[in-house]
Amino acid sequence: MQSLFPATRQLLPEIFQRRLDAAETSEAALALLDAGVQDAELLPYLPDLARLEQEAFTCARAAAPPHETTAEIALNPTLCLVPSRWQGLSDLLNGGGGDEQAEPSLAAETVLIWKDPVTAEVRVEPASTNMLLALKIAAEGLSAKEVALDNGLRPLDLQRLLRREVRRGSLIAPASRLVRDPRIVSPDHPWAWPRYARAPIFTLQWHVTQACDLHCRHCYDRSQRGHMPWTDAIAVLDSLDHFCRTHHVQGQITFTGGNPLLHPHFTELYREASARGFILAILGNPCQRKILEDLQAIQPLGGYQISLEGLEEHNDWVRGPGHFQRSLRFLSLLQELEIPSQVMLTLTDRNMDQVLPLARDLHGKVDRFTYNRLSAVGEGASLQLPRPEAYAAFMTEYLRAREEMPFLGIKDNVLNSVCWDENQTVTGGCTGFGCGAAFNFLSLLADGEVHACRKFPSRIGHIAADDLTTIYHSARAKQYRTGPAECLDCRVRPVCGGCLAVSAAAGVDITRDRDPFCLNGPRQEGEEV
Repeated sequence: MQSLFPATRQLLPEIFQRRLDAAETSEAALALLDAGVQDAELLPYLPDLARLEQEAFTCARAAAPPHETTAEIALNPTLCLVPSRWQGLSDLLNGGGGDEQAEPSLAAETVLIWKDPVTAEVRVEPASTNMLLALKIAAEGLSAKEVALDNGLRPLDLQRLLRREVRRGSLIAPASRLVRDPRIVSPDHPWAWPRYARAPIFTLQWHVTQACDLHCRHCYDRSQRGHMPWTDAIAVLDSLDHFCRTHHVQGQITFTGGNPLLHPHFTELYREASARGFILAILGNPCQRKILEDLQAIQPLGGYQISLEGLEEHNDWVRGPGHFQRSLRFLSLLQELEIPSQVMLTLTDRNMDQVLPLARDLHGKVDRFTYNRLSAVGEGASLQLPRPEAYAAFMTEYLRAREEMPFLGIKDNVLNSVCWDENQTVTGGCTGFGCGAAFNFLSLLADGEVHACRKFPSRIGHIAADDLTTIYHSARAKQYRTGPAECLDCRVRPVCGGCLAVSAAAGVDITRDRDPFCLNGPRQEGEEV
């Protein structure tokens, strides 16, 4: 009985320890404890503690549950719910007893016990209302959207509850169906599998309007594109919802444009997207407080990104007079409203030397600052990229600056090759999976065209002709997400793939040739990050 009731035994007087050890069955041991409590010889909560230990012991001997093999989200088959008359017993059990533990209190509590599908460890935790709600949805196959409305929750909040329980192992969910080509990340890859093999989130970058209150010198598309009809916009949301459910991923919509806030029905569109449980973010321009407050009341933004192109003089030359100071005031507003903020810079030969001075000026004013190289298409064709050798030196300087300014992000995938060479940890690059064009990311234009990436012409379909699932699995989309053939043997390919937009603008064959700024050679077998 010592292995069955270790925490309970530790709290028994010595004479009861001997009696417990002599018990022939667990039922006899529990009866002994019940009798001891009735005779006021034992702590009153020990029978309940022993029953928890018995369930935990049984759980430990059960087979490890299958991991990511279920067709739908489901209860962990080892999960059991144990009613208790006492609160705080799980702390005693997890801590193994002892004087440092708080004394349990007499109050009803439900305790969950399960075997983690990843670690095979037994977990014992008190059940919160939210945990029980998530378990109920999985057990009864309920609609998360309807349950959210019935319980006064946002659908996204409920999705997060479900994902939290999946991470903790009380629920088991099917694996994401967004899986990298094994030529990019094979199951035996020494460091990239499974982290960079499956995408848990799919992002639709939706350019809801071409209307814009700026006229930037590097704008890659000033063409006139009308808004899609409202019924078509709702159909897009439903198509994305279906795609995410059938591919077992969390959906995200990043609204952009133009300036997305200039869409005539943006607030209504935002509300409809929220009702479907998507993460929502904005890539746009500074706006008024009231607009942000209205959006936050519907659903807190996952992030708001604005652009700055260097120090004030150069930025205002690119984006218009007064833009720099408006942006600084707007960043302060985002901080006040607790909206995650990001500043993006488009790097050219004219502002590369301003990146780090700008970053130092933004320190403490923005959550994340990053950059991407210019895609020399549209009006951006009039600007120039730096020379590759100058950019290589800059990348080293940028990575060193991250040591003092950790809010500097890595958006340009090619930076990962420098990280590798300098024995720094690589990151997910542009989309968390290196180039995510047509993998965990698609761009939808205002008129319904779907592109692998918005920074260069990469049309793979039209939303009026096909749904997102059909477009995603098309041969053209597969070609973009495979990327250049020359990259397939690269040691950092799982987090790189270069920038297809930069390559396309440079005139190289993006299905064959690597990024013109690439620094890396072939991957060596067995190398680790």
